[in-house]
Amino acid sequence: MSPYQSYVYTGLGGEGEYLGAGGLYRCAYGDTNWEALRAGLPQHPQVRALAMHPSAPQILYAGTQAGVYRSDDQGEHWQALEAPRPGHDVWSLTFHPHDPNILYAGYEPCAIYRSEDGGAHWQPMQTDEVTFPHITTVLPPVCKRVIGMAIDPSDPQDMYAAIEVGGLLASRDGGARWTSITNGPYTRNNTLDVHGVQVSAAAPGVIHIVTQIAMFRGRNRGQLWEHVQVEDLFPGGSYCRDLRVAPDDPQTLYLAAGAGGGGAPKGTPETGVLFRSRDLGTTWHRVDIGATPPSRMARIAIDATQPSRVYCCTQRGHVYGSQDGGESWQAYPMPLELSRSRHIYAMVCG
Repeated sequence: MSPYQSYVYTGLGGEGEYLGAGGLYRCAYGDTNWEALRAGLPQHPQVRALAMHPSAPQILYAGTQAGVYRSDDQGEHWQALEAPRPGHDVWSLTFHPHDPNILYAGYEPCAIYRSEDGGAHWQPMQTDEVTFPHITTVLPPVCKRVIGMAIDPSDPQDMYAAIEVGGLLASRDGGARWTSITNGPYTRNNTLDVHGVQVSAAAPGVIHIVTQIAMFRGRNRGQLWEHVQVEDLFPGGSYCRDLRVAPDDPQTLYLAAGAGGGGAPKGTPETGVLFRSRDLGTTWHRVDIGATPPSRMARIAIDATQPSRVYCCTQRGHVYGSQDGGESWQAYPMPLELSRSRHIYAMVCG
């Protein structure tokens, strides 16, 4: 029997007037060659969400403009699952921390679906009564997309959903009903442009969110918010795009950030930075990845079965990987011309 081959996967797409060709690609561990994955996916797939089965990494899920797809052979072949809300884009996929048969999908416009049988069937969760802060209501073409979800591993009844240009939602009943809990960390629209949410097993009931200009921590299940101090990459903040908890150490967090775009002053150069905290977000330090990425850092992926394998990437296709927990890094550049019409939205590895 041949040894298992692990991969890093990237999902590409565009949005609004910059809607591009999209795509899904993978690169084998120890290699730098990327291959396109197409069999069974929709034409020109807009892959904005990827999820890898927690205990069976050969099983992948992809969120596209045509619903959720599943692969049982590391992306070689894909099958369309029951697609709730056809014609609406899937922007996030999240597994239950204790039951991998339970999977959640977040959509644009705001909708959340749950599957309890590995994606074979889906039920809508109640989001119709969500009221968004008025400060977020106008920013076309963005339409309150569910860009990320997190479940408190210490109490899976507590769930959170990051809404791009819409703040933060919470569910106290395992995802059945959702309400807005963004009642503190905002004075301007760009602090409510939430790009990610995480809850660590090391701090039950403490929520970390990243936004267009900053990072915030919500204690007591989001009742008390505070600004987390991260190095400013432009006057007034840092464009924070992704946040991950290390699977082998809940005290360790990784943050993908950058300068340019978002709330940055016009003309700010777009550079990317990977930050790491080893004390649950109290202090942050730059990770030396051996280069200065020429665009904003967008995604982070950590191999759950071998957590020493860490990857990060920029929106424009600059991928970097470490096999020793972030001590040394190698570039895995994608051989694609990526721009505003086509860039990386999702990344997983394993």
